[in-house]
Amino acid sequence: MQARPWIDRLRDPSDRALGFLLLAPAFALLALIVAYPIARLFWNSLHDLRLSGGHRERFVGLENYALVLADVDFWNAAGNTLLITAITVPGALVAGLALALIANQPFRRRWPVRLALLLPWALPLSFCGLIFAWFFHTDYGVVNDLLRRAGGEPTMWLLRPHWALAAVCATIIWKTSSFMALILLAGLQMIPPTLYEAAEVDGASLWQQFRQITLPMLMPSITVALIFRTITALQTFDIPYTMTRGGPGDATETLAMLIHKTTIDYLDVGYGSTLAVCMFVISMAVTALYLRRVGQQA
Repeated sequence: MQARPWIDRLRDPSDRALGFLLLAPAFALLALIVAYPIARLFWNSLHDLRLSGGHRERFVGLENYALVLADVDFWNAAGNTLLITAITVPGALVAGLALALIANQPFRRRWPVRLALLLPWALPLSFCGLIFAWFFHTDYGVVNDLLRRAGGEPTMWLLRPHWALAAVCATIIWKTSSFMALILLAGLQMIPPTLYEAAEVDGASLWQQFRQITLPMLMPSITVALIFRTITALQTFDIPYTMTRGGPGDATETLAMLIHKTTIDYLDVGYGSTLAVCMFVISMAVTALYLRRVGQQA
């Protein structure tokens, strides 16, 4: 059988060829906005590239990665980032689940409750940081004012390492719990009400219904929420930057803040790119763990 001329194949493509043609624009767009920046970032990390002092770009191979492994600032920032992630992700999940359960109740008018869920999520991150920096201010903050009225001692929240980290984590949990709540609320609305009706007929308590019906049926939504929240937690920048600038000292400096300082303040693009590659690898590793968990559940 003679092969069809290429012009005929182009006019009447096979299903496989048509699929490739339809996906080609999407692949080109992904290559432009995802693959190229990542490849460029990795290429810069292999160079000594500084924008100050008249330094010329120089290929150094893996030297920057060796410097990262010996960098005390990197390990401190990475530790702070992982600690903030370990505190705020479960905290936002618990708070978001509580908010979603409240918003899912059969109120006569649900829109004010659901609108309240949107407000923290809609506020800019830096704006939230400024608001809570005022809340936790030592002299005229709302938190210390409430402590004085209750007969307690005011605390220098943002001037002590542990208290500053606690204030930053509380702010992040408040800001991100609404995002978790919106995802979980969508999952709650997908659970058939007949399951709860059957459980009530069998005499199951509210706690038993929550454990045996709500949580198992909500696990896919919880997994999705955790993936997105964990990735953004590993990239935390705006709230600690506006609240503490990474202080006191470097007690609240995250990996994203160290990358910003290295690249923008010190103009060391090569080493800053190396730090960014490390953060990218950490994010991908955590995402892979979540996806493996999803695959096991499926």
